[in-house]
Amino acid sequence: MRSEPAGQALPLVLVGAAAREPAAVADMLRRGADDCLPSGCAPVELSARIAAKLHRVPVPVEQLLRDPRTGLYSGPHFMDELERELRRPAAARRGGVLAVVGVAEMPALEKRLGPRVHREVAERLAQVVAGTAPAGGGLGGVCDRLGWDDDGHLLVLMPGVDEESARQDLAAFAASVAGTRFVVADENVRLTPAIGFTPLTAYEDSGGHEAAARSAREATDEALRHRDLRPVRWQPWMRAKPQDGPRHARARAGLGTLRAALTPLLSPVLMLLLGVGVPFLLYQQAYDRLGVDVAAYAYWVVVAGLVASALLIVLECLFALDAPARPAVAAQPYPPASAVIAAYLPNEAATIVDTVESFLRLEYPGELEIVLAYNTPHPLPVEDTLREVARRDPRLVLLPVAGSTSKAQNLNAAVTRVRGEFVGVFDADHHPAPDAFRHAWDWLSNGYDVVQGHCVVRNGDSSWVARTVAVEFEAIYAVSHPGRTRLYGFGVFGGSNGFWRTDLLARTRMHGSMLTEDIDSTMRALGAGARIAMDRTLISRELAPTTLRPLWNQRSRWAQGWLQVSLRHLRAALRSERFTPRQKTGLWVLLGWREVQPWLTLQILPVLLHAAWRAGGADKLDWAVPVCLLAAALTLSAGVVQAAFAWRLAVPELRRRKAWFWRYLLVTTVFYTHFKNLVARQAHLKEALGERQWRVTPRAAAADAEAS
Repeated sequence: MRSEPAGQALPLVLVGAAAREPAAVADMLRRGADDCLPSGCAPVELSARIAAKLHRVPVPVEQLLRDPRTGLYSGPHFMDELERELRRPAAARRGGVLAVVGVAEMPALEKRLGPRVHREVAERLAQVVAGTAPAGGGLGGVCDRLGWDDDGHLLVLMPGVDEESARQDLAAFAASVAGTRFVVADENVRLTPAIGFTPLTAYEDSGGHEAAARSAREATDEALRHRDLRPVRWQPWMRAKPQDGPRHARARAGLGTLRAALTPLLSPVLMLLLGVGVPFLLYQQAYDRLGVDVAAYAYWVVVAGLVASALLIVLECLFALDAPARPAVAAQPYPPASAVIAAYLPNEAATIVDTVESFLRLEYPGELEIVLAYNTPHPLPVEDTLREVARRDPRLVLLPVAGSTSKAQNLNAAVTRVRGEFVGVFDADHHPAPDAFRHAWDWLSNGYDVVQGHCVVRNGDSSWVARTVAVEFEAIYAVSHPGRTRLYGFGVFGGSNGFWRTDLLARTRMHGSMLTEDIDSTMRALGAGARIAMDRTLISRELAPTTLRPLWNQRSRWAQGWLQVSLRHLRAALRSERFTPRQKTGLWVLLGWREVQPWLTLQILPVLLHAAWRAGGADKLDWAVPVCLLAAALTLSAGVVQAAFAWRLAVPELRRRKAWFWRYLLVTTVFYTHFKNLVARQAHLKEALGERQWRVTPRAAAADAEAS
């Protein structure tokens, strides 16, 4: 009867023997009855109940203007409100934004719990908007009309607010939702809000309310792809017509291919032009036209920069000797924990089974689940093997992430599915030490929010490149990171072998648009007040590149990603009141000086060229300048000190390879330092040219692995 339009508002009172059973009554009420009476009830009571229903006719909630419990407009009524807002005179309306909030977990919830979750999820989101959820984070100050549609989207009308303020408020709302555990259909769940929005100023024509809603939903679909909590503003390309799609895609692909092909050719030329040619020309013109020897001042700046870099390296080494020790005992009992392995299976197919087996051998006193969050463009035979492992050991949870194109998307999909109180994040080639999770909890239970472990190369015997990287990782994870953490008062999450409190990771997420999403998440976590520790005894072993080409690709991505983080976060961090002067100094060294230093060291070439030009030839120069020799000696000695400290603090299996450290010192002095500076300078040019392609190199077995 309720399925017929005429029966939707008809009072329905059921009389029967079944009404004596509470379970039967509950079932009839769920099916649409307004009241239930047992057979044999008094006629006067039945008559009174029927009269009451006729005088107060029930109306389905979706036909009400607003839900009486939540204040949410139904979809059609919300659209009426949106149209009314757009029809207001321009003089009475300034700005305004329409936002549509989707939930990434909705398909899984609907599959498990049925379509009724649409309304319930919208209600939970509305509680956060109103500031009544446990996490607060309401939008009540800028939002006066909320609605929901049949797909479970929350519809948010924010009149009179500018676009940037709306973006900030929506981002804060998303973080509040992500940091809250909700009860939906009697299940405790974590939700990932995906927010799309569009300004109202572009939809003042007739029918503009429908176009605005369509645009906001298209932006929401784009936000659902990333799951990174960032509100997405609608852009015209999100509504490409089907017949135009291939042409537009080909145009974008063609432009990207052309840019990727030209960048390697243009970068060396631009590098020499900007780093050597332009400075030399400036020095020459300043001397000829103004009589000012700018090159002399530049020389002292370069010398000072080299000396400063050397002293900073030595300082980090000294502070690394006395890095904070791991707490002796956990302050709380060991809670459930989760390991998330992010993998792109075509790239990791040769190693992923060994990786999973190594995780299943971990020793942890509490409950431990291993979540393999992966994406693949097509089914692979290794998936059958993984499913067999999962059947054998229920601790392994396979999570294919449809539509994912990045590690960040895989992690973002996994963080709402994990059950652990803390999460270990790993790349697909990592083999953590058996006690890794137990020792990580020693830190987290004592007031830290993130702890970064020590990544050790396990395929150093493969090639001279792998051996170089193996020693370099000891210099990074055993010396630089611990020393910097103690020197400046903050640690850094390195992307793998890092352990997060689940609530913090759920609020922070990874931004796939950043080439080093780990460093970006570090800065956002630090900005939110997180404490990050570094523990060089928290070991995980990984594979290093074995040839120069994959090493170049890997370090290019790292260098460009660090530059992106510097551009996005450094200025705000230096102005933030959350960081102490000591921490701001460390952030300047970490994000500022590291970007300046590769170009500063290059300035020695135009300075020397200018000096040779003035002297009438390079043979006329006096190369035995005491200050220059002293600066060169100090710079070279810093490399010796760092290599010595790396050997002193290295893991035992590498400390026994003393010859590797001597070779590293030689290779670094004559080649590797210049290689990394060259990579950094090219990364700057790639970012300026808009070339942000992530090249994935197939990862083979440990003997000949190539890192992605």
